[in-house]
Amino acid sequence: MPIDPYILLLLGTVGLAALLPARGTGADVASGASTAAIALLFFLYGARLSTREAMSGLKHWRLHVTVLACTFVVFPLLGLAARGLEPVFLTHSLYTGLLFLTLVPSTIQSSIAFTSMARGNVPAAICAGSFSSLVGIVVTPLLAATLLGSAGGGFSLDSLLEIVLQLLVPFVAGQLLRRWIGAFVTRHRKVLGLVDRGSILLVVYTAFSEGMAEGIWHQVSATRLAGLLVVEAVLLAAMLALTWYGGKALRFNREDRIAIQFAGSKKSLAAGLPMASVLFGAEASLAVLPLMLFHQMQLMVCAVIAKRRSRDPVADSAGDFEVTGQDRPDRHASQPVR
Repeated sequence: MPIDPYILLLLGTVGLAALLPARGTGADVASGASTAAIALLFFLYGARLSTREAMSGLKHWRLHVTVLACTFVVFPLLGLAARGLEPVFLTHSLYTGLLFLTLVPSTIQSSIAFTSMARGNVPAAICAGSFSSLVGIVVTPLLAATLLGSAGGGFSLDSLLEIVLQLLVPFVAGQLLRRWIGAFVTRHRKVLGLVDRGSILLVVYTAFSEGMAEGIWHQVSATRLAGLLVVEAVLLAAMLALTWYGGKALRFNREDRIAIQFAGSKKSLAAGLPMASVLFGAEASLAVLPLMLFHQMQLMVCAVIAKRRSRDPVADSAGDFEVTGQDRPDRHASQPVR
C-alpha cells in the first residue's frame, strides 16, 4: 500500500505553517506569491494539455460522458447526501470541505498509471482525465458557488472575477501559447513538474497560515478527523463500486470499465488545492483537509485494486482460452520461420 511522498511533503508544510505561520508583512508576501503560483499552475496546465489529442478521443464519447457524470453528478449527489451527518458526525467546516472534494475534477496521471497497471484502456483514461480537467476549470467553481453558497464565495461579481483571473485566464493563455511553448514544456516536463509541486506547497503553506491566524484549527478534534476518514472511506467504496458495476450495466468491456473505474472514482489534489485557495480564502485550510486525506486513501486503495485486476483472467483475442496477466503470451515475440 503506497504512501505518496508528496503527501509527506504536504503534511510537513502544514506542520511548518502551524509552527511558523506567515504573519503581518510576511503573510502579505506569501499571499501575493500564492496568487502568482496559482496563475502559474493553471498556465502550465493549459500549456501541457493537448486539446487536439483530447478531442481525438471523442469517438469514445459514451465512456467520457460516463466518467464526467460520475465526477460532476454522482460524486456531488453523494456529497449532498452526506449533509445529514452534520453536525453530529462532521463539523460544518469539515462537511464543507467534504462537499468541495466531490466537486473537484478527476486526476490524469494516477488514472493513467492505474489503468495501465490493470491492463485497461489507457488511451481512454488519458482522454477522460483531460476532459475532466478541461470541464473542471469552469464547472467546479460554478458547482461550488451553487452548492456551497457563501462558504464557497457565492455568485458575487468579485468572486467570479477572481476565479476568471486566477484560473481561467492563465489556463486559456497556456492553451493559446502551446503552439510555441509546447515543445519546451515537453522537453522540461520533469523540471516544470517540480515547479508545479513547489507552487502547490506554497499555496498550502499560505492557506494553513491564514487558518492558524483565524484560529479555525480549534474546531477540529481527533474524533472528528476519525469520523471524516470513515465517511471518506464509504464515499470511495461507493464510487469504486458504482463505476465498476455501472460500467457493466452499461455494457462496457473490461478494458473500458477499468478506465471508467479509475478515472471516475478519483479526485485531483493538484487541481483542487489551488481552486480551494481562491474559493475559500482564510478557510481554505479546513476545506482542503478532506481532499488531502481522500487523495492518499484513493492512491492506496486503487493501487491494490489495480494489482488484482492485472491478475484477472482475460480472454485471448482468438477467444480459444483465457490467460492471466502474468501468463499472457507475448504477442510481439518473434515467431519461428516456417
